[in-house]
Amino acid sequence: MPTYSSNTGSTLYGTSSANGSMVNKTSTGLSTNIIITVNDHPVGAVQTLSINEKRPLKMVDEVGTDGHIDSTPNASTNITGNCTRIRFDRLRIAEAFGRSFIHVAAQVYPFDIVILDKQKRNSASQISTVIKNVWIGGLSYQYQAENWIITDTMDWEAETIFSFLTGSNGMNATSGGQPVAVGGEIQIPNMAGPGWTFNNQISNIEQNTDVGNTRGSMDAAGIIDLGVGSNNPLF
Repeated sequence: MPTYSSNTGSTLYGTSSANGSMVNKTSTGLSTNIIITVNDHPVGAVQTLSINEKRPLKMVDEVGTDGHIDSTPNASTNITGNCTRIRFDRLRIAEAFGRSFIHVAAQVYPFDIVILDKQKRNSASQISTVIKNVWIGGLSYQYQAENWIITDTMDWEAETIFSFLTGSNGMNATSGGQPVAVGGEIQIPNMAGPGWTFNNQISNIEQNTDVGNTRGSMDAAGIIDLGVGSNNPLF
């Protein structure tokens, strides 16, 4: 077993499987472990890929009470982002993402971006994140006298995003794999832990949404029953 920080539980060392001795360990997620693909083809020369997930929240008040009595999301989640890429291999950024055009107005249907996080050596523990049905909202670039290298920037918006453990269904841009949130290297317990599934199948609405089985979680029956036990309709 790894050796942990006494205060926080963060891993300090690993354990050699050969003799059980402590070995040095890097537990930090690195961008060098990330592969960005479209249609199973890696996209090269990417400098940055930013992903933003936002949804508005509503605080519920009432006459006669000083303070919020409840809170809830009041609209769907928006998935947006941008990508910068060096113009490389004679590919402009839309071409590099597998499209047959170079201008925004030409796009007629969306595409999927798959991000493989291969931080773990075991492929069953690697994570695939699917950005589903991506539309390009803007393309920009500039030619400079001071810097000859041309960088393309793409702003995009997608319908949804989900992640799963790659070993459960490969890198295919499909939903329904095993949940990613399993507590990491130190196995932090979470609300969707043991006893919250049925016949080894995902039944928790948060996990169902996280792996892409549903587009959102707030339309599930039984939300008002949360907190009454693990046998309620939501879980």
